Amino acid sequence: MNMMLPQRPALVDPFRRHITYLRVSVTDRCDFRCVYCMAEDMTFLPRKDLLTLEELDRLCSAFIERGVRKLRLTGGEPLVRRDLMKLIRSLSRHLSSGALDELTLTTNGSQLARYAVELADAGVRRINVSVDTLDPEKFKTITRRGNLDQVLEGIVAAQAAGLQVKINAVALKDVNEREIADMMQWAHGAGMDLTLIETMPLGEIEADRTDQFLPLSLVRQRLAEQWTLEPIPYKTGGPATYVNVAETGGRVGFITPLTHNFCETCNRVRVTCTGTLFMCLGQEDAVDLREPLRASEADDLLHAEIERAIAHKPKGHDFIIDRRGAAPAVSRHMSMTGG
Repeated sequence: MNMMLPQRPALVDPFRRHITYLRVSVTDRCDFRCVYCMAEDMTFLPRKDLLTLEELDRLCSAFIERGVRKLRLTGGEPLVRRDLMKLIRSLSRHLSSGALDELTLTTNGSQLARYAVELADAGVRRINVSVDTLDPEKFKTITRRGNLDQVLEGIVAAQAAGLQVKINAVALKDVNEREIADMMQWAHGAGMDLTLIETMPLGEIEADRTDQFLPLSLVRQRLAEQWTLEPIPYKTGGPATYVNVAETGGRVGFITPLTHNFCETCNRVRVTCTGTLFMCLGQEDAVDLREPLRASEADDLLHAEIERAIAHKPKGHDFIIDRRGAAPAVSRHMSMTGG
């Protein structure tokens, strides 16, 4: 006999922000080694430390029960996780029931040609694809091992399957800063929005991030010299602020954690592939959800830990990137938290 799930209260943090958006990293592994994200010689987590697909389903479902309306799967690269489509098909039941508004993922695009149709069939309607340059050699340099043609083929396959694609690009000084306008025209010409992201001080990498950092205030100023940028109230649930480009009819988003943080409206929390809940991307405070998941088949312990975590969600992050050679603000790599 089917029993109704108990009604549990919505998740509201100490600053009265409702938590409606959950980002879950399903793996720390990736088939790229992007220079701003990972060290070249990464040591990945033992597989036994990762949540199983069943545990990921339970965890996501617990958050959905508490009012999360948007669920984004991330990595590393989520599509390299074995049998990930099994998890996505299972989670899609929350779309069918109306409990979840959107199930989406962020990907590097390398596996999209293979999985695009399955993603669409499972109820995914929109994805973010990370592309930092349209120069094949520069792309290989940034990703250390990526193939731009493979990613572009994946994007075409995703659009053919009916998926709405948004392009994410990390703005990198002296790397891609002079081709951002070209990337914008390419994206808009293919019916895709472009979101620009400032590099974030997460994890030790070989480069000094002060050499990489390009403030988006400067990028926006440069774009405005050539294009008509019209601020718009458009939101996708994340931290980007958007403008409409009059000449192209497309949108450009700006994610600016360093030059202008977006904390006052933060409705997001993140869970790593090991079940660690981070209440803020830019803070080290965290709560372990793997232990309560594995301690009981019931979810009471899990919900208690989630409530404890949200009660300690900070007002904002501690990102700073103005000291050459300084340690990163947060020691974990982006690939662990999934952005």
